[in-house]
Order: sequence, then structure tokens, then C-alpha cells
Amino acid sequence: GIPEDDGLRCPYHGWKYAADGQCLETPLEPDGSKLASQVRLNAYPVQELGGLVFAYLGPEPVPLLPRWEQFVREDAFRQIIGTIVPCNWLQCMENRLDTMHGIFLHGNFFQYIWERKGGGTADDGGRLDRSTRRAVASAERPHADKLVFERYEHGIEKHVQMPGRLDHRPPVVFPYSIESGSSPDTIRRVWQIGVPLDDTHTWHISYYAYTPGHGVEIPKQDTVPFAAVPLMGENGKPILDYVLAQDMVAWWSQGDITDRSRERLGWTDQGIALYRRMLKEQIDIVQEGGDPINVFRDPAHNVCVKLPSYPGNKSRDAAYRNLYHEGYIVDDVDRYAPDKDIIIDLMRQASEAQAAGH
Repeated sequence: GIPEDDGLRCPYHGWKYAADGQCLETPLEPDGSKLASQVRLNAYPVQELGGLVFAYLGPEPVPLLPRWEQFVREDAFRQIIGTIVPCNWLQCMENRLDTMHGIFLHGNFFQYIWERKGGGTADDGGRLDRSTRRAVASAERPHADKLVFERYEHGIEKHVQMPGRLDHRPPVVFPYSIESGSSPDTIRRVWQIGVPLDDTHTWHISYYAYTPGHGVEIPKQDTVPFAAVPLMGENGKPILDYVLAQDMVAWWSQGDITDRSRERLGWTDQGIALYRRMLKEQIDIVQEGGDPINVFRDPAHNVCVKLPSYPGNKSRDAAYRNLYHEGYIVDDVDRYAPDKDIIIDLMRQASEAQAAGH
């Protein structure tokens, strides 16, 4: 349509509609026609937050748009990256509840792909050594002592008890998001959203907020840029040499809607089982007329909504996402960020500031 000051005009016959869906004009109809007053489209309230536009498609009264910290904090440089994935949104979401897949998908499989492309192994000091050494090494002892999935106010917390340490994984923000990078010493913070377009297509959005900390000036952004990322390379084959690409192929390679009647759940699928129970529970609440989780109505509780924060692992290998200026940005979808050079420079400045004791 054609945007105008007071509405949106259809390019076919020129009918114009107000923001509430009411037809205002039918210019090709005869003078005196009352057709416009009889025509109304479905319309939904929208609101901008952090560079994204959110639409509310539910019943009235309209709740508040949740002001998650990632979208409202002022000390961040933002980028938005998206891909349309040809599968049902629930397949993407269930992957977020699988805390153990990284050992093979992002470790062994990454190594396999990298070697087939002519790269090195995990021991040759090359790129793979930098970005996936921990995951590959973990494959030598792939069984965690314990998997912990706990409900919290906004979704599900995920923890993995490995020999000698407790690993924290990105918490689920019910129903279709995760937040990664909640450690206080993490620069790269990402909010992943799986927007269901229809039953067999999901718009996956990676929303990045880079927070380099004290001593680093954040460039002013009049708008937050967006980049669309392909699933396939120029050779027509799946792109597999970065982390999110490996996740996405795991989602859509199951088919557009996976047949769960044929699945075999294992010990590592505890989080998926919990999420499915929670999903059914929340559906029942909505059907009974109640508010599901993460519906906000009190402005006092919606100024800046924070998620759980976990102590960071400051070892060099664990902190590679703070070191994009050393080449690590190529290992995930951030490499497609429109302002990639600025992000690299922000991490360089953050490293220098830390070295200087700021």
C-alpha cells in the first residue's frame, strides 16, 4: 500500500484505510457512495521498542509491551539479523531447551565441516581452535552429571552440571525467545525470537545489544540496522560454518512440521518435556480467559524487566565472544551485522580499557 498521513491506501483501487482498519475513501466509487463506511479491515495495535515493531494480536484489554532490559538499556550498540526458516516455530523453540546439543552440533560437527572445507583441526592453532575448542574437548566426556531445568518468573532456567563445574545456559523467555549473554562481563548480548509466520515458516530474529562497558563511547544510532541472512550458499547447499547456521539446519532438516508421534525422547530431552507441559498449561489458562506468563499490565513492573544474571567464566576460551577484534566474529551470525566494523572496534576498545584498569 501507499502510506499517507492519515492511513494506508490500496494500490489497486485506491481505497484508503485508517490505523484502526476503517475504510476512509473509495475514490473510484460514484459520488455519494456509502461503501467506505461499510468496510473495515482487521487492525492490530503496534508499538516500536528498541528498533523492532511489535504487534498485539490478542483480546482486549491490550497489555503492556514488555520492556525487556535488552531493548531499553542505554549503554548498548544494536544490530538486528533475521532469517526465514522453512519449518514450524516449535521446532526452533524446542532446540532452545536442548542444553547438550552444542557438544556435537557446534563441536564435532563444526570440526567435520571445517576440515572438509580445508581448514585445520582443533589442535592446529587455527580458527576452529579458537571458537570451538571447549565444545570439541567436551565430546571426550559428553555425559553431564546432571541437567537442571527450573521454572522462574519469565520462563525456564537451564543449567548443566559438568564434572567440577556448573554451566549456565541461556534462559528461555516464554513462549518463543531466549536471552544469551546475561553474565556481567559479557559484551555480546543476544535475544533470539522465533516469530511464527504460518504453520511451516518461522522468522528467526537475532537481536544484538553490544555493551562494551566503562571507558568506551557508544556511537549514536538514529535507527537500528537489519540484515537478512540466507540459509543456503551460492552453491545451493546449506551454510554450516557458523554456530546459528548449525542450529537452523537442525530445525528445518526435521521437515516443515516434524512428526512427534515417531520421536524417541532421551535423558537430554528433560527441558523439552518441561516446556511442552508448560505450553499446554499456558494454553489452558488462555482458553479459560486468564493471562498467560509474561503478560504485563502494571507500568511500575515494566520499566526495565531483567532476567537472571549468572557469574561469567573469565577464561580466554569461554570469553571468545568478547574478542571479535581477534577474528572470532566469523564464527557466528554476527559476521553478517551491517555495522560489523563498529562492533569489532568496540570490542577492541573494551579490551584496551580493561587492560588499562578501567
